[in-house]
Amino acid sequence: MVSIIMGSTSDLPVMQKAMDWLDGHNIPFEVNALSAHRTPLAVIEFAQQAAQRGVKVIIAGAGMAAALPGAVAASTTLPVIGVPIKGMLDGLDALLSMAQMPPGVPVATVGVNAAQNAAILAAQILALSDPEINATISEAKNQLEQKIIEANRTLADLEYTHKTN
Repeated sequence: MVSIIMGSTSDLPVMQKAMDWLDGHNIPFEVNALSAHRTPLAVIEFAQQAAQRGVKVIIAGAGMAAALPGAVAASTTLPVIGVPIKGMLDGLDALLSMAQMPPGVPVATVGVNAAQNAAILAAQILALSDPEINATISEAKNQLEQKIIEANRTLADLEYTHKTN
């Protein structure tokens, strides 16, 4: 359902966070290395055939020139989520190259190295037509809420002379 692509295995430590989240929430995915600069024809072929393979959302991670998400988005009608990977300029170059796409070629872009958020966004897109994934997303959001409730309990127990709550 989700295709995760990256320019090379050097991006794996970041992109693994998306794989871990999807796998942990029972959402099927594939993973491939593709390079907009080194394998441009393979990128186009991949993007054009993704829907036929059952892919619904593509997560594309890239750093530096970060052309991969845009090249994929230019060659498919599927939603593409870009993950800027920190490299040069602390990832700002990759972030801007994904966020500043020309009209008609959108790339939904998450924060630098935020592959887990890309996985969650992909799942939210899938949840629009899949009640099971929708339930999974609801449970994940509930768990986030419970973490904050528990954090406030912990903070309430802290004792300081001038603490007012």
